[in-house]
Amino acid sequence: MLSSLSVSLSMSKNSLTGSLPSDVGDLVHLTELDVSRNKLSGEIPRSLGSCITLARLHLEVVSQNDRLCGGIPKLLLPRCSSKKPRSSQGLLALKVVVPLTCAIAFIITLSCFTALCSMVKKARGSFGSVYKGVLSNDGTIVAVKVLNLQQEGASKSFVDECKALRSSRHRNLLQIVTVCSSIDDQGNDFKSLVFEFMENGNLDAWLYPRDEEKSRITRLNIMERLNIAIHVASALDYLHHRCETPIVHCDLKQSNVLLDEDMVAHVGDFGLARFLLEASDNSSKNQTMSVGLKGSIGYIPPEYGMGGQVSILGDIYSYGILLLELFIGKRPTDDMFKYGLSIHQLAAMALPNHVMDIVDPSLLLETDGEDDDDDRYDNDIQEKPITRYHVGGQLQARRLEECFVQ
Repeated sequence: MLSSLSVSLSMSKNSLTGSLPSDVGDLVHLTELDVSRNKLSGEIPRSLGSCITLARLHLEVVSQNDRLCGGIPKLLLPRCSSKKPRSSQGLLALKVVVPLTCAIAFIITLSCFTALCSMVKKARGSFGSVYKGVLSNDGTIVAVKVLNLQQEGASKSFVDECKALRSSRHRNLLQIVTVCSSIDDQGNDFKSLVFEFMENGNLDAWLYPRDEEKSRITRLNIMERLNIAIHVASALDYLHHRCETPIVHCDLKQSNVLLDEDMVAHVGDFGLARFLLEASDNSSKNQTMSVGLKGSIGYIPPEYGMGGQVSILGDIYSYGILLLELFIGKRPTDDMFKYGLSIHQLAAMALPNHVMDIVDPSLLLETDGEDDDDDRYDNDIQEKPITRYHVGGQLQARRLEECFVQ
């Protein structure tokens, strides 16, 4: 009959003794279990891990239930042993750690803990790895970003990303599902962010598919690229002008643009994001409290490399690079740009009469199924890239001019 029990079960303040029965794992619909303020002892049943809906577990092992041990590693209880510990100091440390874990992190870790068991690694980022996982309660597919906290800056990236995502919500921003901040079974900090899963991966994979991906990925046509450019611009407009406190992304690039099943673009990875100082005048609104090199090589504004302050104009510069990249089909770090030539200079030299010489060749080969209307198609395919290059080139020229004037 235990399996039919749902919602919550409270047995606190009952002076209960002995150990928790293994049948507690049959409480598959339980959301909260409170056994605090008792005198329980023995091993925590591992079957508790089967309670996939359990969100809160109240043990209070410091002043009561201080003889509980073992069980689920995430609880960090001392190992069960018939021998008394040599020193009470280590045991005391564990007693202090456990209530902190339960009260703060374990509330969300139990649900994440089940999902993490079935994750498949998808990619590696600047501060950790991204996995594809499934939420056990409803089968929702998610992307789980697990941070490598041994890497310098990873913890700060986690905090910054949480702050930025907490303050923003837009259809062209990657939406967060939840966060996990806990301690693993080795006593190390564990931090991860759970996002909605983007079925079509990132823009980088579509612009530059690897050999093993070429069979399933078709090259983006002009309208798809134009729509992606509009979606990213919409996200930046929201971050810069629609948030209560404007946000600078600081790392806009193709691998941070994710595509859902409908090829709608979502800007993600806010690990380097910065909030602007609250100010009413435009001059101070463009500055933040953070100074230094922010972003990825090829997309970083020149003034950042010279110690300039982070501003929304930096995001606009990165967007201009991304816009040129969308239609040229070359990374700003391509080998052809190693000897003084940049992607911006390439586009500037091609204007106005030689744009078709540098356009992504796949755009020249595409057909829309209406071959009878050749003249209309030829005009369409030539005019749109030229317009995009003008916009991207003007963005770049304006940013470079401002950089040197300042």
